Amino acid sequence: MADHARQNQQEWTQRYTGAVMNTFGTPKLVLARGKGARVWDADGKEYVDLLGGIAVNALGHAHPALVDAVTAQLQTLGHISNFFASEPQVELAERLCRMVASSFEAAGETRVFFTNSGAEANEAAFKLTRRTGRTHIVATEGAFHGRTMGALALTSKEAYRTPFEPLPGEVTFVPYGDAEALAAAVTDATAAVIIEPVQGEAGVIIPPADYLAQARHITTAHGALLWLDEIQTGIGRTGTWLAHHNDDLTDPLSAAPDIVTLAKGLAGGIPIGACVATGRAATLLEPGNHGTTFGGNPVAAAAALAVLDTIEKDDLLSHVAAVGARLAEGLAREPQITEVRCAGLLIGVDLADGIDSAAVTAAALEAGFIINNPTPSRLRFAPPLVLTDDDVDAFLSALPGILDAAEGTVTA
Repeated sequence: MADHARQNQQEWTQRYTGAVMNTFGTPKLVLARGKGARVWDADGKEYVDLLGGIAVNALGHAHPALVDAVTAQLQTLGHISNFFASEPQVELAERLCRMVASSFEAAGETRVFFTNSGAEANEAAFKLTRRTGRTHIVATEGAFHGRTMGALALTSKEAYRTPFEPLPGEVTFVPYGDAEALAAAVTDATAAVIIEPVQGEAGVIIPPADYLAQARHITTAHGALLWLDEIQTGIGRTGTWLAHHNDDLTDPLSAAPDIVTLAKGLAGGIPIGACVATGRAATLLEPGNHGTTFGGNPVAAAAALAVLDTIEKDDLLSHVAAVGARLAEGLAREPQITEVRCAGLLIGVDLADGIDSAAVTAAALEAGFIINNPTPSRLRFAPPLVLTDDDVDAFLSALPGILDAAEGTVTA
């Protein structure tokens, strides 16, 4: 450990490139520790984390509630396989069932399949849709649902898809937010429609308020399943437990979605995912149809319960709405920013012509702020839900200089 402590950022990066497959490129930083919404790199430099592990670190870094929950669970049961059940697994499943179905009357049975990631949650849901006897899926342009083969088949970006084609399934892509295009694509042969309530990887794209309600009507009319991918938008990210519960974003649905997939912020950084199904969809997967070694692991379930408890106890849903609005308002004041789209603490920004988003993220990193550029002209913010006003003010104070440093770059 002493040798590790003496190694600097450059040395750790060299070791990384010599040992880790080159799927992510050279890391921007080697991070050593974190607290709240702040992290420190291997050289000791401090940063405000406005990405949160891509919407994962809901409670920030080293939150005592999460540390205590994981430590306590490891002292009793760490892993038991799915031949057995554990108390945290059952309790978490019950809470997620209530979260998804309690806002709707007569939602019917609700059941959970636990996984280790969002892509795995979507793989489980994809298999579930096949149990309808139909194979056609409708997805949306700009969608990101994961990089495993089934999830990739539902992801629209050609650069991700092309090297691995042919992909599973019979998938039709329609423009996101266009209810007429969706209605034209869904038929009596459609198994499911998959939609993100807010598109994250596309740069935080918010659809018209009636879009999800229209999708519910369309799928019901054709006997298809409505599948909402809340992997990035769920667990308080938008200021409500689930984005499709947020009245500021969407009109109420007439009935519960048939499938909701969750991951990212659910356990605050401990790997977990969940495929939650309601009504007839809840019983489509039968013994032997699917499985997992680590899904529902007691440690991951205990971590998720700690996250849910802390969000409730500390009223983080209200905090997310308030601090997100503060950040969005500050971003909108900058002349180099042409549009700000805010869904709680999931915020997308469009940059003026001549400013490359990669240059902005590089300038921000140099100034001590971690942000993300999902497209050449857009920025994305998905910080911990515990982000403070001081964190926001520090970034907004530095933002003019960051944008000035990037101005004049050419957007690809």
